[in-house]
Formats: sequence, structure tokens, C-alpha cells
Amino acid sequence: MTEVVYRLYETVDELTTVIENARSVPMSSSCMVPRDHLLDLLDDLRESLPEDVQAAGAIVEQRTEILQQAQAEAERLTGRTRGESDQLLNSARRQRDELLGTARRQRDELLAEAQAQAEELLADAEVEADRLIAEGRAQREALIAEAVLEHERLITETEVYRGAVSRADELGAQTAADVARMRAEVDEYVDSRLADFGTTLERMLRSVEKARTTLREP
Repeated sequence: MTEVVYRLYETVDELTTVIENARSVPMSSSCMVPRDHLLDLLDDLRESLPEDVQAAGAIVEQRTEILQQAQAEAERLTGRTRGESDQLLNSARRQRDELLGTARRQRDELLAEAQAQAEELLADAEVEADRLIAEGRAQREALIAEAVLEHERLITETEVYRGAVSRADELGAQTAADVARMRAEVDEYVDSRLADFGTTLERMLRSVEKARTTLREP
């Protein structure tokens, strides 16, 4: 292990020396180095690496390959997902269009049904309004006719009342005249009867006086 480490340090030192002694490129920080010599040194360095480091390098290479495979699988899945997403999107769009079409048809059907119901209700309302108007007119005519009859009855009753009052006045006047006439007749009758009674009474008094006179004679 110590020899391997020594060989690694030796190769690294040689690489450092080659780079430090390399000729500079004018007007830049680059330098010109012998390619073949550096590649040989790198090969020696790679061969001098411990087995653990080489195994780690293999793992790194495998990791890179695994990452590449994972990247490819991810891209494949991404493409598949995009395809499925496009299919789902297209299916969703078709379903949306179908739902919109169904909704529009249902909307049109509901609008037509509502329009028909509105027209039917309007027709019923017009018929009911005509019936109510006719009924109101009939009731108005009946009330007017009843009012006219009541007015005529009141006028008739007023005329009858006036006639009755006039007749009562006439009867009252006639009764008063009859009473006055009857009173006069009664007074005349009583007076004549009293006169007759007075005459009779005078005759009786004369007869009594005559009888008394006869009784006084001797």
C-alpha cells in the first residue's frame, strides 16, 4: 500500500513538473504540454490507483450508466405521461363537449317547456281575466238594476206616503167637520129635548098648581 501511495505521489509530482515547465501561449494563461507524455502519466496514475478507488470508479461509471438509464426511463415515462396526459386531455375535452352539448339541449328543452308553460298560463290568465270581467260586469248590472228597483220602490213609497198623508189630512179635516156637525146636531137635539121637557114641566107645574088650588077651595 505504501508503494502504491508513493507511486501516486511520484506521478502527481511528475505531472506538476511537466505543467510548470510547459511553454506558455502568448497573450493567454494557457500553456503547451506534450500530449502523449501526459496521457502516459495519467495511465500510470490510473493503474497506480488502489483497488478500492478503482472499484469506486467502476461504481461511479455504473452510477453514470444508471443515471443515464434513469434519465432515459424518465424521458420515456415523461413521454408516456405526456401521451396519456394528451389522451386524458382529449378525453376530458370530448366529455366536456358532450356535457356542454347535453347541457345546451337540456337548456333548450327547459326553455321550450318554460315558454310553453308561460304561454299556457298566460292563456289561462286571459280566460280567467275575461271571466272575472264578465262576472264583475254582470254583478255591476245586477247591482245597478237592484239600485234602480230600490230607487223606484223608495219613490213609490214616498209617493204613497205623501198620498197617505194627504188622505189623512183630508180624513182629518172631514172628521173634524163631521164632529162639528154631529156636535151641532147633538146640541140642537139636546136643546129641543130640553125645550120639550121644559114645556112638559110647565104643564105639569100648572097642573100641580091647579090641583093645589082645587084642594084649597072649601
